[in-house]
Amino acid sequence: MLATDDLPRGTALVVTSPGWRPDAPLLAAAAAAGIEVIGEVELAWRLQGELDRPEPAWLAVTGTNGKTTTVRMLEAVLSAAGRRTVATGNVGLPLLDAVLAAEPYDVLAVELSSFQLHWSSTVRPHAAVVLNVAPDHLDWHGSLDAYAAAKGRIHAPGTVAVYNRDDAESVRLAGAAGARAGFTLGVPAPGELGVVEDLLVDRAFPDVPGEATELAELGDLRVPGAHNVSNALAASALARSYGVPAEAVRSGLRSFVPDPHRNALVLTAGGVSWVDDSKATNPHAAAASLAAYDSIVWIAGGLLKGADVDDLVRRAAPRLRAVVLLGTDRAAFAEALARHAPEIPVVEVDRLDTGAMSDVVARARALAQPGDTVLLAPAAASMDCFRDYSERGDLFGEQARR
Repeated sequence: MLATDDLPRGTALVVTSPGWRPDAPLLAAAAAAGIEVIGEVELAWRLQGELDRPEPAWLAVTGTNGKTTTVRMLEAVLSAAGRRTVATGNVGLPLLDAVLAAEPYDVLAVELSSFQLHWSSTVRPHAAVVLNVAPDHLDWHGSLDAYAAAKGRIHAPGTVAVYNRDDAESVRLAGAAGARAGFTLGVPAPGELGVVEDLLVDRAFPDVPGEATELAELGDLRVPGAHNVSNALAASALARSYGVPAEAVRSGLRSFVPDPHRNALVLTAGGVSWVDDSKATNPHAAAASLAAYDSIVWIAGGLLKGADVDDLVRRAAPRLRAVVLLGTDRAAFAEALARHAPEIPVVEVDRLDTGAMSDVVARARALAQPGDTVLLAPAAASMDCFRDYSERGDLFGEQARR
């Protein structure tokens, strides 16, 4: 059997799964021998250039949170414009399948993780966005600076760099790009998309130079929260950079249905809404989810991966009716709640198996009052009790419906 640090004789290129860190023995051995290491995204980009047919444009999305929602919105908008497209990369169809499809795509909506970007060197999207940057995956990258730098690789030479004016790191990473377009939840300046009263408008790629083009109304969005307005603006900016008309943006956003476990309303019963945002696996994502509701019974906890929750709890405190904690790192939440919301009832569920969700939902039901939202936005990973965030969300939904 081949040892994990042995390279087969004659190896000229190593293609790695994005989850492997650069210090994995075989990858380190390849680097030491001067052998290039790339990932599937880079391989797909290179193969695309070798095919004797037109290459699809790549519209690429990265960020700590909101990637999949933005890419799915973008896919819906491009489809509404009549383009042959697909969501691919870190979600949907594998990139190799997308670029090698028997019937070529016109344009790809590409989600890219920091891991995938780390192993990419020549990828040149038509346009790309870093939605936001917050501490995450620091155990893989080693530091926040390294994590942000990996995200920033999406802005390649010649790429239209779309940035979030409301996120300082997104602005910084797009700073050196030649062509830029911004988006904001506020009123947009020239060169930006934004919100004017209840309208999403475009001043970056307007139909009439010097004027704002109306793209959609806030009421066209079927997902709650300011963060999803931001996601819609990002998707719209990418689509508009590719020449998609305003009416297709509106139609696509209206038709968009989010993937499961992303601020999904499970049911409303007895005046209480039950919302599954199990995909909120870090404090940054949970903060956006908590900001979307006014009176919350919050279900939180799991594996924090070194993240700090103090600021999250401090900001969320005015919205909390009660809190139910679970998971390995629930003590960090309990300590922050004791500092910032000592008057809020806090219940801890100490079992670390899938049956914990039954206890969690029962405790939340006892605490909730009419007008409340029981919100599963754990701010932590799930693998201490559940297979993944999907199983966590599925079990929450099952128990809530019971």
